[in-house]
Amino acid sequence: MTRLTRYVTRELLPPLLAGTLLFTSVLSFGYFFISSQWLRHVPLSLIGRWIAYQVPDTLVKVLPMAAVLMTVVAFGRLATERELIAIRSGGIGLGRIARPVAVVASFVTALAVWLSLWTAPHANLETRGLYWDVLTGGGLSQLVGKTVDLGNNLTVSIRGYDHQKRELQGVRVERWERDDPRRGTVIFADRGTFENRKLGLYGYQVFTVNYGEAAKLAGVPDNDPAAFRTAVQNVFENVVVPETAEAALNLDTGMSRKQAIAQYADVIGADMEGWPELHRKLTAAGVTPVDRQEARLTLNRKVALPFANLVLALASLPFALRYGRTLGVSLGIALLIAVGYYLVFFAGLTLAGAMPALPEVGVWLANVLFAALGLWQLRRA
Repeated sequence: MTRLTRYVTRELLPPLLAGTLLFTSVLSFGYFFISSQWLRHVPLSLIGRWIAYQVPDTLVKVLPMAAVLMTVVAFGRLATERELIAIRSGGIGLGRIARPVAVVASFVTALAVWLSLWTAPHANLETRGLYWDVLTGGGLSQLVGKTVDLGNNLTVSIRGYDHQKRELQGVRVERWERDDPRRGTVIFADRGTFENRKLGLYGYQVFTVNYGEAAKLAGVPDNDPAAFRTAVQNVFENVVVPETAEAALNLDTGMSRKQAIAQYADVIGADMEGWPELHRKLTAAGVTPVDRQEARLTLNRKVALPFANLVLALASLPFALRYGRTLGVSLGIALLIAVGYYLVFFAGLTLAGAMPALPEVGVWLANVLFAALGLWQLRRA
C-alpha cells in the first residue's frame, strides 16, 4: 500500500507544479502587461522584484486551479490507461486510491492559509510601495485632492506633491474630538514630508476651534468689545504661529507611508490585512461594529479560498474519472471547474456583503456547494 501511495503521489505532483507555474506566470504577465505603459527606464532587477512581491497573493488565487488540474490530469491518465481498473480489481477501493489527493491538497491548503494570512499582506504592501515610490516615481501624487484618513484620528489633504523632493505641498491636517465633533484642531502647512509613520509639517499654523462656541457669537452685544473678545477666544481656543517658516511640527500617524499608498493610491486598495490586524479588530476594545464585521468577513474570505484547494481537488475526482481522457480535455475540465467555483465564490461574497450579521454563509457557500457536488458525483462513480 505504501508503494501505491508513492506511485499516486508521483502522478499528482508534476501537474500540480506545472499548473502552479503556468497560472502564476499568466497572472504575473497580466500584471506586468497592464502596468508596463507606466514603466520607463526601469532596471529589470526592480521589475523582477516587483513581480516577485506579487507572487504570494497570486499563489493564493491560482493554487485552487492547480489543485483541480492535479487531480484531473493524474486520475484521468490512470483511468485512460486502465490502471485504476487494475488497482481496484485487487480489492483496493477508490477512497484508498484517492487518499494521496487529500494529503497533498491538505498540504497545499495549509500553505495557502499561511500565504493568505501572513505572507501576502506584507508582500502586497511592499508591492504598492515599490511601484509608486520607485518604479513610477508617482509617490503620494495619487493622494492629491483627496481627504485621507491616516489613523490616530488624523485626516490629511494635500494640494500638490513634488516627487523629486518627496514633499507634500499645501497640507491641511484635521483632528476632531471623538466625543465632541464640533471641536477640533486644524493645521495648515506650506509643505510637509511623510516618511514611515511621521508626518512632518513646515510653515505651519495650528488652530484649535470650537464651533459650538461659534454659534454664541451672534448673541454677543455689539457695544461690548470685551465680551466679543472673550467669545472669539472661546471659539479659537488655541492658535500657534511659529516665528520661522522652517519650524517643524511632527505628528505620529496611525499608518505608514507604504500603508497609505497601498490603501489610497489605487482605485482598489491593496489587501494588506493579515492575521495580526484582523485579530486585533475582532478582539480589541473600541473597534466599531462596522469595522468588526468587516474584519470578520475578511478573515473568513482569506481562509475560505485556501480551503478551495482541498474541496476542488476532491470534487474534481469524479470528473477526472469520467472525462479526463487527454491532456487538452483535462485542462479544459480543470478550467471549467475552477471558473465555476470562482463565479460561485464571488457571488457568495456579494451575498455575504448583504448579510453582515452572518457573513460565513456567503463566504463558504462555494466550498459547501462544490463539496456536496463532489460527494454526490463520487457516489455515482
